[in-house]
Amino acid sequence: MYDQPRPNRSAPAMAFDRMLERVRYEGAYPTRERAAEAVHHVLAALGRQLAGDERVELAQCLPVEAALALTAQVPTTEHLTGWGFVKDLAERTGATPAVARWDTGAVLAVVARLAGPDLLARILRRLPGGYALLFGQAELRRPEPAAA
Repeated sequence: MYDQPRPNRSAPAMAFDRMLERVRYEGAYPTRERAAEAVHHVLAALGRQLAGDERVELAQCLPVEAALALTAQVPTTEHLTGWGFVKDLAERTGATPAVARWDTGAVLAVVARLAGPDLLARILRRLPGGYALLFGQAELRRPEPAAA
């Protein structure tokens, strides 16, 4: 089976306010502002790691404000593992790694639902190991190349 691109949607799956409420619930944040801060930081960090068609399709699944946070970042050539992603986010935001991991999980759990299973699977194939857990998915081992 091969991956087929999903048709372009004319409207995002949900409004940004609703996305913030879901992130606020997932992360048990005390305010909407704290949820918005997490969304912007995590999506900016993801925007630095994700490129290509998956980046474009993910942006189409997100509310406009969230899509702008994702696409405003230029993808980097240094691809971080899942743990590297969390450490980089912590350094950039001045948070502890535990808080950065919490924020990442809260935001990416909502993003995973918006993306859907097919797009999420393609995104995870594009990213280095460790991201599945950040999206709230099981981390399956990738087959290692046979030794010559």
